Amino acid sequence: MSEDSLRLVTVERTGTGRFTATNARGGTIDFGTVDGTEFTPVELLLAAIGGCTAADVDVSTSRHAEPTAFTVTVSGHKVADEDGNRMTDLSVAFSVAFPEGAAGDRARTILPRAVAVSHDRLCTVSRTIEAGTPVAVSVEEV
Repeated sequence: MSEDSLRLVTVERTGTGRFTATNARGGTIDFGTVDGTEFTPVELLLAAIGGCTAADVDVSTSRHAEPTAFTVTVSGHKVADEDGNRMTDLSVAFSVAFPEGAAGDRARTILPRAVAVSHDRLCTVSRTIEAGTPVAVSVEEV
């Protein structure tokens, strides 16, 4: 694998149940596990799935017509059983509208295929989840 393929995020504890993730470009997002409005890690996973596939579909459809509405809803069930904690029954639902006219008609025609291609080939996040990629864990003494 090349350096160009590496993606990196650092997560720093900022308080009890509160964290900040920082990407290599300096962008940050706060999240937590305590009551409040911050996203939880599971909600960030759902947002990553939705954001990844939304970006793919937007590129394909918006070159024909700018959508008048574009919402992606991602849901799933958090379960804990003999296999441990995990999400099941993940679902991605697109609700997209385009203006009337030839350009909107082209975008509407492309939409189902764009969603399918994103799911089957392009969306790195959902493809990684479906492939069941192992996660290596280590502990470094500070």
